[in-house]
Amino acid sequence: MPEWLVLTLAMLAACAVVVVITLVRHRRAPDDEDPSETPDVIEYMTMWIGVVYAIVLGLAIAGVWEARSAAQDHVQAEAQALHEIDERVRVYPVDVRDRIRTDVNAYVGHVVTTEWQAMKDHGEVTQRGTELLERVRRDVTDYQPRNDFEAQAYQPLVDQVAAADQARTARAGATDPTMPGVVWFGLITGAVITIGMVFALQIRRTPRELVLAGLFSALIAFLLFLIWDFDAPYSRGITASMEPFLDVFPQAKG
Repeated sequence: MPEWLVLTLAMLAACAVVVVITLVRHRRAPDDEDPSETPDVIEYMTMWIGVVYAIVLGLAIAGVWEARSAAQDHVQAEAQALHEIDERVRVYPVDVRDRIRTDVNAYVGHVVTTEWQAMKDHGEVTQRGTELLERVRRDVTDYQPRNDFEAQAYQPLVDQVAAADQARTARAGATDPTMPGVVWFGLITGAVITIGMVFALQIRRTPRELVLAGLFSALIAFLLFLIWDFDAPYSRGITASMEPFLDVFPQAKG
């Protein structure tokens, strides 16, 4: 099911639940009930519950957005390190240079065409990708420079391989959800309590109050969906992109 459809259904469901409960409660309310006589303490509690929950939602959104941005940075760092390897080996002999570039291209092609999909489907990188990057490492580290010019390029190349490996490890770690289960429990429970406090104010079924209650519940549903969408940086709607690889290796996609 498309994620935009999930979001739409969630927001409509939240609105429908609030409106239905309000109408049912209004029908069953005693004839002498006066909605304007809400105790001041309930209004005070409702206000503070809303404020605290808004802060929690804001922190959760900031946390998942930061994780998503970090995931994109890992991709950028890995692609740039591999690009540096591809460019710096031009000082090596033709056979060595071509072998390293071929292995770098093979690794990038695997990441773009196979590993990225595995990250979306299974939340992990592939063993094949690890093997291909290890081959690049061996190509670079096992070569013995033949002159001072090649020796000056050797250590920076080794450093770029290490940077690519570090970025790959960070990318693999970023595939896991950011929010632990206990946080989701708190967010959902807080949403139920916050929306439930609306009924403590004894809202009536006037069009204005029903619309505002529906919009309020839909907004909370949207924010929770946004947190869920950002929670897995590589596998949901607004994901980290593979574009940094394609920018420096345009032939990788085939």
